[in-house]
Amino acid sequence: MKELMQGLREASIKAILECESVDELEALRVKYLGKKGELTGILRQMGKLSAEERPIMGQLANKLREDIENALEERKSSLSEKLMEAKLASETIDVTLPGLAHKAGHKHPMYNVLDQIKDIFIGMGFEIVDGPEVELSDYNFTKLNIDAGHPSREWTDTFYFTEDSKICLRTQTSPMQVHAMEKGVLPIRMIAPGRVYRKDEVDATHSPMFHQIEGMVIDKGVTMADLKATLNLVVEKIYGEGTVTRFRPHHFPFTEPSCEMDIQCHKCGGRGCPTCKGEGWIEVLGAGMVHPKVLAGCGIDPDEYSGWAFGMGLERLAMGEYKINDLRLIFENDIRFLEQF
Repeated sequence: MKELMQGLREASIKAILECESVDELEALRVKYLGKKGELTGILRQMGKLSAEERPIMGQLANKLREDIENALEERKSSLSEKLMEAKLASETIDVTLPGLAHKAGHKHPMYNVLDQIKDIFIGMGFEIVDGPEVELSDYNFTKLNIDAGHPSREWTDTFYFTEDSKICLRTQTSPMQVHAMEKGVLPIRMIAPGRVYRKDEVDATHSPMFHQIEGMVIDKGVTMADLKATLNLVVEKIYGEGTVTRFRPHHFPFTEPSCEMDIQCHKCGGRGCPTCKGEGWIEVLGAGMVHPKVLAGCGIDPDEYSGWAFGMGLERLAMGEYKINDLRLIFENDIRFLEQF
C-alpha cells in the first residue's frame, strides 16, 4: 500500500503541474480526491492491514491528501495569474490615443421659437400657464360657446376617449383660458402653449398632432385695437421690423368680432408658391374679442369687463422663422435637417 501511495503522489503531482486550465484542474481533483477517486480507492484497502500498520498508513494517506491539495491550490493560483495577465494584455487601453469627440445637441428649432415667444409675452406682463392634454368636452367646447352641432365636435374631427363624447384629446389650448377665467382673479394676461390634436390629414402645413399657443387678456376697457397692436408687435419681434401682415374677418364661436391674421409668405414674398398654396399669404393665427357668453359663463360680467384672445400654430411660426417649406420636416427628426439650426 505504501508503494501505491508513493505512485499516486508522483502521478498526481506531475499531472497537476502539467495542467493548463482551471477546468482540467477540477477534473484532476475529482480523479484523485473525489468520493470515487484513486486515494479513496487506496483507503478502502485499509481493512486488510494489521492493527499496527493502520495508524502508519493513515498518517501517510493524510500527508498524501495534504500534498495533493497544496499542489492543486498552487497550480490554481498560478493559472489564475496567467489568465489575468492574458486578459490585461488583450484589454490594454492606449491612453495616448485621442479621445472620441461627443457632439453636443441643441434645442429643436420649434422650441427655439417657443422660447422666443414666451420671452416676448413675459416682457409684456403675460403669465405662462399649462394644462392637461386630455380634457373634458365641456371645457374644450361647451364653455367656449361651441354648440353640440358644431362640426369640430364630430368624431371625424376630434379624438374622443368615451362613447358619450365627454372626454377627448384637446383640439386647442383654449380650455386653459376657461380655467383661468373660472379662478376669478382679474385682470388676466396669459398665454397657454402646448400640444393639441385634430384628425387632420398630413401634408406640408397640417398634422394630426401639432403645437398651439393660445393667449388671452381680460380687463376693463380692452378693445380690438389692443389686440391688433399686440399681435403686430409680436410678429415684428419674431420676423423682423416691417413684416407684412393682414387681418381678415372670420367667425369663431368663442370670439365676436373675430379675425384671422396672415403673414406674407416667406418663401415667395407674396407671389404664390406651394408653401402658401399659391395665395402669397400664410395664416398664422385666429383671434377676436372674447364672446360675452363665454365671459358670463365663467362668472365675469361682460358689461364691466372685455377681453381678446388668439390662437397661433407654433409649427407655422417656426416655418416662417427658419424658412422651412414643409411642416413634416419638423417632426421627422432627420439629423441632416436638424443640424442646419
